[in-house]
Amino acid sequence: MDASARHLQLLTDTIAAVNSSLDLEEVLRLVARNVADALGADACFVYLHDERAGDLVLRATYGTRVEEMTRRPRLHIGEGITGWAAAERAPVMLPSNAELDARFKSFPNLPEDRFESILAVPILARDRMEGALNIRTVEPREFTTGEVDLLLAIAAQVAQSIQHARLYADAQRRVEELEALARISEAVSDSLYLEESLAAIVETTMDALAATGAALVLEDGNIAWPGGRAGSFAERVPLRWRGRQIGELVCDRDAPFTDADRQLLASIAHHAAVALEHGRAVMRGVLAQEIHHRVKNNLQTVASLLRLQARDGHADPRKALEDSVNRVLAIAAVHEVLTERRDDDVELQDLLDRLRAMLVQGLGARKRVEAVLEPVSLAGARATALALVFSELLQNALEHGGDDVRIQLARRNGDVVLAIADSGGGTAPDGDGTGLSIVRALVRDELNGRFDLRSEGATTAEVVFPA
Repeated sequence: MDASARHLQLLTDTIAAVNSSLDLEEVLRLVARNVADALGADACFVYLHDERAGDLVLRATYGTRVEEMTRRPRLHIGEGITGWAAAERAPVMLPSNAELDARFKSFPNLPEDRFESILAVPILARDRMEGALNIRTVEPREFTTGEVDLLLAIAAQVAQSIQHARLYADAQRRVEELEALARISEAVSDSLYLEESLAAIVETTMDALAATGAALVLEDGNIAWPGGRAGSFAERVPLRWRGRQIGELVCDRDAPFTDADRQLLASIAHHAAVALEHGRAVMRGVLAQEIHHRVKNNLQTVASLLRLQARDGHADPRKALEDSVNRVLAIAAVHEVLTERRDDDVELQDLLDRLRAMLVQGLGARKRVEAVLEPVSLAGARATALALVFSELLQNALEHGGDDVRIQLARRNGDVVLAIADSGGGTAPDGDGTGLSIVRALVRDELNGRFDLRSEGATTAEVVFPA
């Protein structure tokens, strides 16, 4: 097989490897081996960018390996020949005596002194720097322009794989968060004893965040339930109930906390506050069965929506994840209103206004959104269905409609009417999409109403159901 055929086969194999798995480590190992074999190199090194530390971390090798029981080699951006390629976002080629170059950096646990040549290229996804890779040979070698271009093309495919793996990791993290919150909700609603609920919250916090220790500190300063040990890093999150701080959730671990970790801690702290107040209410004779019923139904709804989204084999992974997050947040908004009111009815004015603000901010929409909302209250289960319907329709209007969006909620002849209209000029939503399928099913089955979508220059979505 001539060089051109080998290079074409390498590109084909790389695309196949990128699409074969969402396991990034497995993909990088395949790429390192294929690149070295096809280009006749003796070794290949793949570094990924650790954004938090600002370093390049060695994630895959072929032709040599990091000594066992040692840390992964790291390069600062601009450090070493590979770090220089990443910093300059340009290939670097040294045909011989690479270790004598002033930029060369050696690692005691990574044998490289036997290699003469090096070709290093950055891994770029559009303007985003995702890492760098290099190939090495034992004998001196001048790489051709075609080989440099081929390695750049391979790096671009690796960048796509990194982005796909990041989306997959985000989705996995969302699932783990939901599972952790579900365990907390189940513990809170199953136990009639406050101490058992708090112990379950501390235990779940430690599991979900790989923490060394956690504790709930009450407003009087007493530690309600400590677990584990102190770590190198600690986060303290207030427990708030109706605007009043009633304690703190403290979490310790040996690794720094990310923004995602802090968001999960905030969600757990909210559940802990609910557990604390409702646990006290149980002690005063108020049963926790209604909380269990609400949370269980909400989680079942979340599971059904995620399954429906998963069946759409043509959806963009990022868009599907964002849509799922918005649906979960819509359900959470209903639960939050019910928790604040502590009764079975939801004021739709408050609920829809919260959802409107959340979607406009979350989508970054720069549109004029006008809302005319009459006072209407709805039972919790039906309010959840309407919240999901409203979120889908408003998101469609913000993403596909014109510059002006109008929301109207009113009573008419014993019915509730929700209408969302835009000024037109955009692209009408797909009438057979997953979002509108959810809308039709919820309006029909949960609200016992009807849904009408009209698109005549402008688009108007109208939901009518019995009050």
